[in-house]
Formats: sequence, structure tokens, C-alpha cells
Amino acid sequence: MKEIPVLPADTYTVINKTILKEQDRKLITMLYQPIIGHIATSLYFTLIDDLDKRELMSEDLTHHHLMSTMQLKLDKIVIARQKLEGVGLLKTYYKKDHIHNFVYLIYSPMSASDFLNHPILNIVLYNNLGKKEYNKIVDFFKMPRINLKDYEDITLSFDQVYRSASGNSYIENEDLIQEERGKIHLIEKIDFSLLVSSIPSQMISPRCFNQETKELINSLAYVYNIEDLQMQGLVRNCINEKGLVDKTELRKSCRNFYQFENNGKLPTLIYSKQPEYLKSPEGDHSKWAKMVYTFESVTPYDFLRSKYKTGEPSLRDLKLIEGLLVDLKMNPGVVNVLIAYVLKINNQRLSRNYVETIAGQWKRLNVETVEEAMKVSEKEHKKLKKQFDSKTSSRTISKKNQEEVLPDWFDKNLENEEMTEEEKRELDQILNSISS
Repeated sequence: MKEIPVLPADTYTVINKTILKEQDRKLITMLYQPIIGHIATSLYFTLIDDLDKRELMSEDLTHHHLMSTMQLKLDKIVIARQKLEGVGLLKTYYKKDHIHNFVYLIYSPMSASDFLNHPILNIVLYNNLGKKEYNKIVDFFKMPRINLKDYEDITLSFDQVYRSASGNSYIENEDLIQEERGKIHLIEKIDFSLLVSSIPSQMISPRCFNQETKELINSLAYVYNIEDLQMQGLVRNCINEKGLVDKTELRKSCRNFYQFENNGKLPTLIYSKQPEYLKSPEGDHSKWAKMVYTFESVTPYDFLRSKYKTGEPSLRDLKLIEGLLVDLKMNPGVVNVLIAYVLKINNQRLSRNYVETIAGQWKRLNVETVEEAMKVSEKEHKKLKKQFDSKTSSRTISKKNQEEVLPDWFDKNLENEEMTEEEKRELDQILNSISS
């Protein structure tokens, strides 16, 4: 879904969809903040403070109010809002007008038990905090165990304490405040019709793939980046004697699979979408604009995958890209330009030293947008070529009598050119990888 641009004058209303308790603040700061960051956490509490005295609904406020209260630029607030949406703490509704209006629905955090047993959040929290801090948090939320073996339960039931008497008939009350906790929603990653058909029917119970099991499988596939064929084998090995998926065993198998493929590391989550405020305005139909739009619209994983004629990107290449996003905190669109640039001039190889040197330079130059990356790559190409001539043995720099192989956007006339049908097909193929 395309992000709706937000202006300081645009209004918003906060509606509380739950009952917020003091314990919820601990849940947010201890469990959610290590994942969503302090700005998103601050935004959540700021929106709660906007509520009226009954903590039900705010008056109409402007986004300039948020900017003043949080002392942040609007683009950072929008990113923080999206992070809250992603973990289920916020839902956003939008009405277009001469001054746009947004409605923000606030939800309570998951309970500690649900969060710490969630197939995605549990793993990411562990990875972000480390074993020592993670165990401290688990210990904080643990209930003390009391041995009641030698005790007898003498608690009375309702009908043992109270008796029925004549009175008014039952009155149904609607629209009462109730606790609503936020849930994570994922687009389905696994093809379940393919998964079910791959397992002999005599091995599974009709209740094997209920909604809860499907959600778990889809969550595990997402966080561990497991494809359909790999998940089929993992699920098949975790079917118990009752014909049901052993959920605990499946969690362990997926975790072990990922760690084996990633040298013992556990996955984390990053904000991997090119921020809307860093995108170019639409309306230009030139070849240059189409290339910019493509770089801005796909994730680095999908862009890299589009460069592989068959199969998936190598683990080595994926780790290199992950380092650019996580360690250097480069924007995804800029990473796409870097991938395209290096592949083009380096004989379709992503050399780590080559990539990291260019990435470091772009960070020092504060390259944030796709267009900046495309222009600086052209400007600095000759300097970088000399720098790497002594380090790179297999270059796409041709012999003396041949022209140097360069990325398409180095062409000065590109902004005035229309795309050929072949070029359109190539870029459309990359864009289609978003939904594939």
C-alpha cells in the first residue's frame, strides 16, 4: 500500500480502543522499545497524553502539534508511526480533504506471556538484547511457583455462594470500553495449498493445519526467511503421532535451520522500506524517472534476487546487503543503487571490499536518496576506479580499445529519453518481484 504524505497542517484524532494500565507502560518500555526504538515508544505515549481526561478520545490536533511536542521533524514521526503500526500498537485511518485528517486508534501491548512466546517478537527481542538482558526480562515477568501438592482446593463456586431471586430481566450493554491488545499481521508468505499437498494425507489429521498452526508457520517462515520447499521438509519432520504439527518442535527446527545457515546468529528486524519523504515526486515518465522509481520501490533482497537468473541470492551476498542496512544504516533505495552500480562495473560480482569502501564514502557524503546515489556514483566513478584498479583482478573495465562498461544512468540524455519496450520489461520484472 502506498504511503500517504503527511503535512504539518494535517489534523489527527486519537481514539483509545482499549483500557490502558500502568503495567502496560512496563510492557512497552521493556519488551517493545528494544525492537521499535525510543522515538516510536515516545510517540505512543505522546498520543496517549493527547487523550481527554476520560482517556477515550482526543480533540482534533495538527501534526505540527506533534512536531512541537516531540521536537522532531515530521518524517521521523511518520516512520515512528509506521513502526507502531507494524507491531500492532496503532491503526491509522485517513480521509482526504483540503486538509487531510488522520484517525489513530491506540491498542494495548500484548501480555508478557504472549509477547515472550510470539514466534517473531520473542526471537527479535532476544537477538536485540542479548542473552543476559533477555533473561533478566523473562525473570521479571515470571510468576513464582508454589507447590500446592499437599493442599486441598476449597474455593466455592458462584452458585454455592449466591442464589437466584426475582428481578429485572437481562439488559444487554453495547459499546463498552474493553481491553484490546494489538496483534501483528503478516502477508501470507507460505503457499499452504502447496504445503498441504506435499504431505501424504495419511500422515496428517484433518485438524493439522488450523488457523493457529498456519499463523505460526507463516510467522516462522517470515522471521527465519524460509521458502516454501524448505518449510515443507521442516513441517513434515515435526508431525507427531496424532497427525498434528508439534509447534514446539517446529520452532526449534526452524531456529536450528536458520542458525546453521547463518553461523549461529539469530535474525533481527530492520525498517527496510525506503522512507516516503526520501522518494522523488511522481509524474515524470522518462527513463531516468522509471529507474529512480524502481530503486525506491523494491527491497534490496528483491532487487538482488531479480539479478539472479535462477535460484536465490547467495548467503554471502545477503549477509553483505544486511550489513549495509543494519550496520551502516543505509536507506534501502540507496543500497539498491549501490548493488546495481557494483554489479555493472565489477563483472556482476559483489566484492565485499569494493562494496564497503563505496558504502563508507556514500555515508560520509550523507547520501540518503536514490537520485543522490545515482549522481554521486557517476561523479566519483573515475576516482573509485583508480582506487580499485590495484585490488580487483577481474574488472568489467574493458581493454584500451574498448569502451568502459557503465551503468545506464550515467547517460546525460537519460532524463529526456523514453524507455524501450525491452527496458520497460526489465524494470517491470524487478517491480513484479515485490509481490512474487
